Amino acid sequence: MGARCAAVNRDIPYRVGHDDVTSDGSLPSCPVENSEWSVPNPIDHPWRTAVTAKRTGATARARDAEPHEDGTRRTEILIAAESVLATSGLRTSLQEIADACGILPGSLYHHFESKEAILVELMRRYHADLDRVADAAVEGLDRPDARSASDKIVEFGSAIAECAVRNRAALQMSFFEGPSANPELTALTQRRPDKLNDAMLQTLRAGKWSGYIRSDVDLPVLADRICQSMLHVGLDVIRHNATSGRVASLLCRILLEGIASVPASDADLDGSAAFAAVSGVIDSWPEVDVDASDKARHVRAAARTVFGRRGYEATTARDIAAAAGMATGTVYRLIGSKDELLVSIMREFGEKVGAGWEVALRSDSTVIEKLDALSWINVMALERFPDEFRIQLAWMRQSPPDTPNPGWSFTARVRQMKSMLTAGIRSGDITVDSRSTEMLARCFIGVQWIPENILRQVGTRRALQLARDTSLRGVVAR
Repeated sequence: MGARCAAVNRDIPYRVGHDDVTSDGSLPSCPVENSEWSVPNPIDHPWRTAVTAKRTGATARARDAEPHEDGTRRTEILIAAESVLATSGLRTSLQEIADACGILPGSLYHHFESKEAILVELMRRYHADLDRVADAAVEGLDRPDARSASDKIVEFGSAIAECAVRNRAALQMSFFEGPSANPELTALTQRRPDKLNDAMLQTLRAGKWSGYIRSDVDLPVLADRICQSMLHVGLDVIRHNATSGRVASLLCRILLEGIASVPASDADLDGSAAFAAVSGVIDSWPEVDVDASDKARHVRAAARTVFGRRGYEATTARDIAAAAGMATGTVYRLIGSKDELLVSIMREFGEKVGAGWEVALRSDSTVIEKLDALSWINVMALERFPDEFRIQLAWMRQSPPDTPNPGWSFTARVRQMKSMLTAGIRSGDITVDSRSTEMLARCFIGVQWIPENILRQVGTRRALQLARDTSLRGVVAR
């Protein structure tokens, strides 16, 4: 069976321990024998080396504890499931997982009693991998070396990004409630990477003590922000065809050093034409209509909430009907299919956010002022429309970059962002070390969206301040 699974898996673009593609756009080779926790040809830096050693040891201990062939087959199934689920989502069937591994579905039940059991195991492995990366980072801080504070943060960030790529399916599941009533799966999907955040906080504190990071920076919030940005490297739409190391390095540079050649003051940014134009669009947004007397709008409001909480794939028409307090047949009659409902909800959201982009781009402002205004509209979109925001990010996390999405046109936004950044680099307003404006545009769009938990913790104005102090001005002591 091992040979069959290895042969089939060579056609699957994702490999545990590898980036999806190499820097020249080709697929890397990765035989199944090198899978699970061992990483062939690791990047030569302490984070990756330490983590690789830990994984190799863990694999050896696991295989010594049970029959070798049984352990190998179980691992092969998990690798195939990780790849297919990351690409096709939770709708993937056991038949598809079995086909990817080259076995009959009945053989899966020898190792896993259900697809749910596979999901639980993938989430366990994901959190164990995150903890290993965190442990390696903390151990590295205790070793004397000549690396700068900047290099230590970037290397740790790259290790987190690589972990996210190895565990893409579990990463996607972690953004929503568990896809079933299984209490362990629910707990695993809702578990925060506290050990990872703490390790990043210790790394940033070391940078602050060395004088690299400004003394006024809120380090716990910054640590959470950096960790989430590094985990999002596991999303195809952000990473696209770049390696995880390159993307993680660029994201860290943006968040630490900012891209503005001359940091603008809050007063100047607040008084810009772009900020005024965007604020006008935000003021024009109507309150969310949840009037129960309009049955169609009531269903839409219920669907927004359920889609945002459980994700589009895991939500059924019955879930929407239950949330709306209606019969399933009534829901179908009012809104048609689930796909039609999603398109209807997200079209309105896309129009609201898109209007802000358009007025910011047309304003008589500098590139830095326009980028700042876009950060403000993103902050307020998350504050006012949290459900649509989560639905939109779910599309960004789960779909290939070229897949048309129902709301916010990501392809158009990347094109607009590339144009702005190119103009800023030519004018000297932007200083950033990136060989690809495509990758820079995708990364900057990613960091402009403040994580929801941080927004809830600090509020809208401080969230904007965080965006300015990271992506524009940077947190390093100049």
